[in-house]
Amino acid sequence: MKRFGINGVLYINREEGGGGVSLDFDQIYREHFANVYKYVLSICRDEMTAEEVTQETFFKALNSIDGFNGSCKLYVWLCQIAKNTYFSMQRKQKRYVDSDADMPSGVDIESDFLDKDKAKQLHAMLHNLDEPYKEVFTLRVFGELPYSHIGELFGKTDSWARLVFYRAKKRLQEGPG
Repeated sequence: MKRFGINGVLYINREEGGGGVSLDFDQIYREHFANVYKYVLSICRDEMTAEEVTQETFFKALNSIDGFNGSCKLYVWLCQIAKNTYFSMQRKQKRYVDSDADMPSGVDIESDFLDKDKAKQLHAMLHNLDEPYKEVFTLRVFGELPYSHIGELFGKTDSWARLVFYRAKKRLQEGPG
């Protein structure tokens, strides 16, 4: 595998079986950045973290493009790097919560508390879902990914993603049991 630049554009020449394939990494970045960012945002639900993880993902992809063997779509490979990068960052970070920042500032403190309590319960129920239900539900609801992309990420069909999402939703509606 050879890397070379022409007019500031990085090309990767893959010579497999006698034929060469050139990948324009700048083009890969432009085509996949938004979707990888949405995927990461669906996992972390924080724009700044999603931006940081997505940038790190493309940096890692550039450094290990020779590890991409073409057995899956490039988008799926990038999302796997993003997912691993996010979870690695989570393991390294310790999150500190400022108790004053969480204090409701409105007049109707009671309703704020109830809404936060409901959100906390839903989050706990979602956290207790088994895989792949938890991840499929999160990707669909928070990441707003289509079933086809979700199925692709798991190496399955969009029908599989629909079924898993339906089952996850049903389990959440039934509540803790």
